[in-house]
Amino acid sequence: MWNPEDLGWQNRLEAFLDHEATDGAHDLGHVRRVVATARHLALAEAADLAIVLTAAWLHDCVAVPKDSPLRSQASRLAAKKAREFLKSQDCPEATIEAIAHCIEAHSFSAGIEPRTPEACVVQDADRLEALGAIGLCRCIATGERMGRPLFHPDDPFWEDREPNDTRWSLDHLPVKLLRLEATMRTRAGRSEAARRTAFLQTFLEELRRELPSR
Repeated sequence: MWNPEDLGWQNRLEAFLDHEATDGAHDLGHVRRVVATARHLALAEAADLAIVLTAAWLHDCVAVPKDSPLRSQASRLAAKKAREFLKSQDCPEATIEAIAHCIEAHSFSAGIEPRTPEACVVQDADRLEALGAIGLCRCIATGERMGRPLFHPDDPFWEDREPNDTRWSLDHLPVKLLRLEATMRTRAGRSEAARRTAFLQTFLEELRRELPSR
């Protein structure tokens, strides 16, 4: 098995990716952060670094827009493309399948249950990107790209309505982001998710103070 922290291997993985920063929430910076977080979680959970880091590099190797009807298939498409790449690198078949499973199971929208410690680590690492300061930046960037206003002008905190994140960017917090902490699979992931979720709650409290009262 290759050394997962070999710079030559990492450079080949990065070169394989096709990220032209058309989506600021899923650009190369996102991938690099997921890799770094996955490494931290893998060490804490004694997961296989070679599988975890390779899967983290390749987890978004197929980019599907959030509003695409194919969005729920994105992780399966990425796993298929990753398999083809790894075969070209003479990776053992069993290892390819372990990496592909991590990629397939990382996606929230796919709803695939992770079956291995490595898949749990990659899923947690990707979901942590949706929380905290980074998660808030990505949420706003995605909403901007899709032409959504920041928040409902009359009821920004969904007090007298159901939150709708297809209309308002901030509504993505109750619809998804504030629920992610409960989905974490690893102890290290749960700890970090709790810290980042607390930041989002603090942000909402500050926003409530800053907005004019109605």
